[in-house]
Amino acid sequence: MRLLGYTRASTQTQDPALQLDALVGAGVQRRDIFSDVTSGAKNARERPQMKRLLNYAEAGDTVVVWRIDRLGRSLIDVLNTVNELRGRGVEVRSISDGIDPATSSGRMMLGMLATLAEYERELITERVNAGIQAAKAQGTRFGRPPVNPDTIARKLAITADERQKGRTAAQAAAAVGWSRATLYRHQQHANQTRATADGSQTN
Repeated sequence: MRLLGYTRASTQTQDPALQLDALVGAGVQRRDIFSDVTSGAKNARERPQMKRLLNYAEAGDTVVVWRIDRLGRSLIDVLNTVNELRGRGVEVRSISDGIDPATSSGRMMLGMLATLAEYERELITERVNAGIQAAKAQGTRFGRPPVNPDTIARKLAITADERQKGRTAAQAAAAVGWSRATLYRHQQHANQTRATADGSQTN
């Protein structure tokens, strides 16, 4: 079993010496410590030394960190990193947080981490939904912008002409940048609109 260390300093002005000393004190060899100096806004997978660590670690190894938050920019990111490592048979130990899968209390801490990460996901979802509702209330429209009916009519005329020339529906649709399903949808809508108009005129 190997002990592999990881440190992260959020800015160039932060000194990672405290983290390094703690890892060495926990039995990690300096040559086995991977260190990133990078923005806290980056996910774990976007950090160069974290990538190296994830590629280097093997089943049976243990990744040791000073604090569990060094493994990610958020609880969700931390948990994703922990799950990726443990899914490959690599354990995670955090010195300051008392997270050690070899102990019952350490396993309990990992369970609490998962619960908190799920709570964070729910909060993010709630905030996003609340933002969308507020934007809608202020008149913001979501989804695809409406297409000009004249543009659709011109494209339908082109596809009809292409069909008369012997092109397939897919070929005719491609000529105006549509898929065959989009062509059929617009044709169906146009037919329904004409039928409604004819019915109104008859009445």
